[in-house]
Parts: sequence; C-alpha cells; structure tokens
Amino acid sequence: MLLRVRVTLPDRPGTLGQVARTLGVSGADIVQVVVLERLGGRAVDDFTVVWPGAARVERLLAGLAAIPGVRVDGVWRAIGAPTTTGQDAELLAQVAANPADGLATLVDAVPGLLAADWAVAAVVPVDWASRTGGGGATVGHASWRAPVPLRLPEVTPLRGRSMTTPDGTHHAVAPFGRAGLVLVVAREHSETLSAAAFHSTEVDRLTQLVRACAVILGDRLDLVGAPPVVAGP
Repeated sequence: MLLRVRVTLPDRPGTLGQVARTLGVSGADIVQVVVLERLGGRAVDDFTVVWPGAARVERLLAGLAAIPGVRVDGVWRAIGAPTTTGQDAELLAQVAANPADGLATLVDAVPGLLAADWAVAAVVPVDWASRTGGGGATVGHASWRAPVPLRLPEVTPLRGRSMTTPDGTHHAVAPFGRAGLVLVVAREHSETLSAAAFHSTEVDRLTQLVRACAVILGDRLDLVGAPPVVAGP
C-alpha cells in the first residue's frame, strides 16, 4: 500500500540520507520526497512510500525514532499516486472544461492531492456558529468516503486554516468567498496509523485551488445548496 510519512529532522547534511536508508531497511520503497518547511535549522519532509501490506509499521517507527533529532509527525495511508503541483493546473483545466460538474470535480480530486480521506463542499448558514454540532449546513457535494451523517468541525469564521477535532480527525478548511460555501478536507485517525495534521503549505495549496475554482465557476456557486425550482402545473 501507499503510505505518507511525515518527518521533522535536523536540517544538516547526512540526516536526510539516514532517514532514507532507514525507510529502505524497514522495507519501504520511496517514490517521492516533498520538503514542506525549512526553518530554524529544522526541516519537515513528506515521504511517499510503497509499503508491504503485511509488514508492521512499528518497525518503521522504531527505526526512525532511533535517528538523533528525528521526530515522526505522522504515518497514514495515501490515496492514489504521488502528487505534484502540476496536477493542480490539470484539475483547474478540468473544472473549466466542464463547469456544470466543476464543484464535484474539485471535491472528488482534492483527497488524492492532499493524501486525505474525504472532502465535502458545504454551504454554511449565517447563524451556523450558534447551532449545536454544526447543524443546518447543506452538503453541496461530498467525496465517496465522506461519513454519513456528516458532522462538520467549527469552520467559522470562514478562512483558510487547519484544525483537529476531539476524535483526532484533522481538517483543512478553505472558503470559496461567496454564498457561505466552504471546502472541508479530512484525515481520519485509525487504530493502526496516525495521520499528521495539515501543514500550512497544504492549507495554502487548498486555499489557492478553491479561490481559482471560485473564479472559474462564478455565479454557479450561488446555486449550490439552493432548493430546486419546481415547475408549475
């Protein structure tokens, strides 16, 4: 299976090589490395690896923990192939080519782009924050792994950010800037794997995608969640 491994490590020569060797010795086949952050002598890297399904992840975690200064921030299952920023442009092209299904195209694609479990576009009413449990939000479109019934995290005020709910689920939120429409992406906690929270660079990427789609789709977004028009007799 495909795993995403997020590691914080000292930003000095040799440390990245130690991490890569440890991943290989543990049985992981590295297919992509993405540097999320380099600041104050530390780096945050995402490794996408092919992991033998029968192997225990504990061996991998123990090996990484033995490297001085290295911290594992999360290990979780990734959906689809490793992604690049070039795929963002391809997604926007698909949205522009078929705007009638543009919102659904975005929602269905985002989990794969951000190694998340599911995504949903929801319309949040003005008084949503005063309602218990996020009641009253209308689901415009949900990806195939979204839970039913859907319970949204506290998304107001509507701005791009990450958050973690008490059950351990990590969320990234990005508003479309009109009609109370917001995109929520989630990584769920499991018994065997523990996902990392959404990094600020991932939130920025999501926010840029949502803003671009808002420009492309325009007034179509105002119709999301609106009751259907019933023709008269």
